[in-house]
This record gives sequence, C-alpha cells and structure tokens, in this order.
Amino acid sequence: MIGISGPVFRPGDEGYDAERRGYNLALDHRPALVVGALDAADVSAAVRYAAGAGLGVAVQATGHGVSVPTDGQLVISTARMDGVRVDPVARTAQVGAGARWHQVIAAAAPYGLAPLSGSNPDVGAVGYTLGGGIGLLGRRYGYAADHVRRFELVTADGRLLEVTAQSEPELFWALRGGKDNFGVVVSMEIDLVPVERLFGGGLYFPGESAAEVLHGWAAWTATVPEEMSSSIQLIRYPDLPVLPEPLRGRFVAHVRIAWCGEPAEAERLVAPLRALGPALLDSLRELPYAECGSIHHEPPMPVAAYDRNTALRELDAAAVDTLLALAGPDAGAPVILEIRHHGGAYARTPRVPNAAGGRDAGYMLFSTYLVEPGTLAEVRRVHGLLHDELAPWGTGGSFVNFLGIDDTGADRVRACYDPADYRRLAALKAERDPGNLFRVNYNIPPADLR
Repeated sequence: MIGISGPVFRPGDEGYDAERRGYNLALDHRPALVVGALDAADVSAAVRYAAGAGLGVAVQATGHGVSVPTDGQLVISTARMDGVRVDPVARTAQVGAGARWHQVIAAAAPYGLAPLSGSNPDVGAVGYTLGGGIGLLGRRYGYAADHVRRFELVTADGRLLEVTAQSEPELFWALRGGKDNFGVVVSMEIDLVPVERLFGGGLYFPGESAAEVLHGWAAWTATVPEEMSSSIQLIRYPDLPVLPEPLRGRFVAHVRIAWCGEPAEAERLVAPLRALGPALLDSLRELPYAECGSIHHEPPMPVAAYDRNTALRELDAAAVDTLLALAGPDAGAPVILEIRHHGGAYARTPRVPNAAGGRDAGYMLFSTYLVEPGTLAEVRRVHGLLHDELAPWGTGGSFVNFLGIDDTGADRVRACYDPADYRRLAALKAERDPGNLFRVNYNIPPADLR
C-alpha cells in the first residue's frame, strides 16, 4: 500500500490470521485489510486510504478490547509501536500506541515509580487509558485517564495532532474516556506515581464459605481507606494440573488485595478478612509493583469469552444474597463473577475533567464465561438474568472497557457515560469525524445537529 512502511495483510496472506485475531476469540472477524503500522506516518496513510475507500477504521494493539466485528473494514494494528520512555525527574512516561502495561511497569520500576495500570499487565496501555482505566491503585489515585498529560492523535483527515488541555481542550476531554471514537492515538504522555511496592495477593476461600466471605467482604469495604483496592471473584476452577492443588475442581471465593501503604497497616486491615474462615490459599505479602499481575493472575492466552458489566451504587446484604442465588456455589450457573470496589478517588472529578464515566459507582459487577460451541444462547440468558436482577442496586451505568460482544448497541454504549457528557461527545464527533470513519468500535455516532 502506497505510503505505508509496515506490513499489510489481506485475506489469504500468510500472517493474516495471526494479525487479525483479538484476545476474545468469540468473534472470528475478517477485515478487508490489516495494516501493521510502524509509526505515525503509517497510521496517517492508513486512515487516508480507509477514508478514500469508504472503509471504517478499527484500532488494535494487543487485541484485548476487540469485541466488535471488523468484517470488510480496515484494522490498524499498532502493536509494533511499543516504545516506552520514562522521565524520572518529571515522573512521566511516553508510551507508544502498542505498548503493554508490563513494558511501562518495567521501565518505571528502577526509579521507584509505577503507572496506573490494570489488573492484567498484558493489556495495551493506550486502549485501557482511553476507556478510563480501572486499576490496582485507582481508589487512591483515580482513573488512569485522570493522569494523562498529552496525546499524539491521527485525526479523521489523516493529520497528526498534539492534543493537550491547552492546545485542544475539547478533544483532550473526550479522548480520556471516549475510547477510539475520535482518531488513532499513536502515543501518550502519562503521570507516574511514587509506588515501588504493594501489599497484595489473594485469599482463596472454599465454596462452602462463599456466603460468609462475600457478605463479610462487602461490609469490610465500607471501612477501609482509599489506599486499599480490592475485589472478589466467585469461580469454579477446572480440574487441571497447572492449577495449585487446593483449587483444582473447586468452587472458590477469591478476595484480591492491593494496598499502597505501610505493610503493617495492611496486616491490620486484612485481619477481619482472614477471620472469615480457613483459606485454601493465602498469598498476601509485600511485593514489588513489577509483580502486580500475580494478584489477579488473569489468563495470558486468548479465549472465547462472554462479558457483561453493571455499575452498582451499593452492595447491601440483599444484593449479596441475590448474587449468591444466581452465581454462588449452589447455582451451577455458567458464570465467573467479579465485583470490584470503587469509590475513593474514582468518585472525584480530576483537576482537568474528562469523559470517563462511572464516578457515581460504589462497585463494578463484572461477569464472564468461556463460550464453547453451542453454549452462547444459554450463557447469554444466564448473564442477562444476573444483571437484570441486580439492576435495583445499579446506577444505570456500565464501564466501557468491560463491555462485551452483546454491548455494541447505542443504548449499551450510552450507558457508560453521564447523559450530558454523552451529548457532548456526540456533538464533538459530529465536528471532528462527521462521516464516522472511526466506527468499528463501541461507537458514539455523530449527533444530528440540524
């Protein structure tokens, strides 16, 4: 393709399948072209080509965010643009579009600094941040999007634009939460925070203790300071030799802890959790931030998954009982359930406001399950029932980074934003991308401003 230095893949080409696949294998999509961009010039050329050919543009770095079919459209793979540069004096990092969080973490660690990365260090840093970014330090520092200083963005006309709070205030507001609806981010500059070590890990309780543990954790979250981030997962582990022996084939309530304060204080704070009952495993310890991925230990390989999420206002005893009835050890449901504690800095508007939604949420309810052939309809039904039944405790919202394959509709995307913010995003879309070139995503279509 003229003007592109990186590889270009078409259906049937060697490497096309490896390049097109995202992390979620529930979608077997087939784009017309995949451009393996090497730099911003390649991205600009690909955007111009797509506009001229009438193709929509999708962006893929690590593929964790791909849940919208790209059939017949153009995918720009930014995975090769993975440079990271740390300024330890300014406490910032320049992060390329394809860099994964583990690369940023490794670059910052020698200086006693850390990014506001997520639970899975293999996720792409830019895509995560564009969706807000819910991480292990979020209750203390807020969304990752709250700590962006600058973007380099390729716009719908193929121009490379520097976007800051001073140069492009409206775009800067929108990019931090609006995902990839406004262009292709080729790099970003972010703040790093002075966190060298965490107290973290997991408490794994047997299924027969799930009710006591979930009720106890929910009550405990109301008592902890902002330095404490936590979540709980209800999961039935497969009986596989790669798993620790105490977990194989068992239903487990897994409490995850990430504390960015003094370890002695953490030991005091987690004592009530340890008192909930004998644990199958207790991996809580002081650890370098570089090992933060061990807290959630999410699967590193692509899977076919069905995901849903709901922002919860509160998690009272009745909500916990509802969750246990639908996804607890006796439900036998095709659900892996996670609840993340929000509040704290998530609830505060940052110094430079942005479009990230969900600041009114006390918790996030996330459900997932691996989809086998012929099982999608039942998985969809069960997850739909779960989220419908928890709606009385919900804010009416969702989180865009945790949307799934059924969440591409306008109503689902709109629910991720404050109504006034969504109208503002749609108006800006009409101004900056009136043809909706960047539409192969969780799309915010241009507002009809007539």
